[in-house]
Amino acid sequence: MDGTHDNDVIVVGSGVIGLTTAVLLAERGRRVRVWAREPAERTTSAVAGALWWPYRIEPAALVGDWSLQSLVIYEELAERAEETGVRMVDGVQGETRLDDLGPWAAQVPGLRPATRDEYDGPGVWARVPLIDMPVHLGWLRARLARAGGTVEARTAGSLDEPLTEAPVVVNCSGIGARSLVPDGSVRPVRGQLVIVENPGVRTWFASARSAGQASTYFFPQPDRLVLGGTAQDDDWSLTPDPATAEAIVKRCAAVRPEIAGARVLDHRVGLRPVRPAVRIEREPAADGRVLVHNYGHGGAGVTVAWGCAQEAARLADEAAAS
Repeated sequence: MDGTHDNDVIVVGSGVIGLTTAVLLAERGRRVRVWAREPAERTTSAVAGALWWPYRIEPAALVGDWSLQSLVIYEELAERAEETGVRMVDGVQGETRLDDLGPWAAQVPGLRPATRDEYDGPGVWARVPLIDMPVHLGWLRARLARAGGTVEARTAGSLDEPLTEAPVVVNCSGIGARSLVPDGSVRPVRGQLVIVENPGVRTWFASARSAGQASTYFFPQPDRLVLGGTAQDDDWSLTPDPATAEAIVKRCAAVRPEIAGARVLDHRVGLRPVRPAVRIEREPAADGRVLVHNYGHGGAGVTVAWGCAQEAARLADEAAAS
């Protein structure tokens, strides 16, 4: 096959989906190269609030299992929080009842209705993974390197390009899949965040009670507090909007008044790669080569990363065996 090795795999995309998939493949003995259009620190994953919670992602019938598979791994990684960036943190999902959640909720340890002291309204209390994405992405990259994998700064104009260099290609291109596949069903849902000094908030909070495309959430990371957010459909702008930022702070301060006076450190914007349903599928290509798709994770890429990576790696292994 044009000088390629049967054991080669190229993973297109260096966000959390791409790196997690690459790690699993490399640790199974595959020779893995990741093609990165941009450094992991500049991907949508790096901007993510990164709370484990199935959000804006389908199909519901599969998402629960993917999420729970990932939860088990994150719980293990949280034992080395400084190294992995994963911590188990308590918090409230507001405007939510247990009955609103899928079957997956019964498998989350300690998930229960919030008390009136915890939240004045319907809500559920949960201790779930909260991930410091810059740390976690760096850890994934280091774990990949230890397994013999490499990351290359390389942009694919089409998926035919990596298929000329490896018998198996795994497409984890996120929002890039819209043009790369091409798949017109992939569309951006814009999320804007405000990063502030943490005034002492130790628990997370999230609620979609706000009208329209706004939501309210704050996530305490070790050196900052992440405030959000927005869910603006089909908006490609990566420029933070000052009025939106002001509204985000105001909504968060309505829940925790001490946030109002917190010093602003940064403004960030990310584009969630939303699709009607996640695509994890094997597609035959020319000359016996195989393309495996793993994209369309919307606002829950971190939540399902390990579960989806296991499925994509299985398909890649089957491709190599056939």
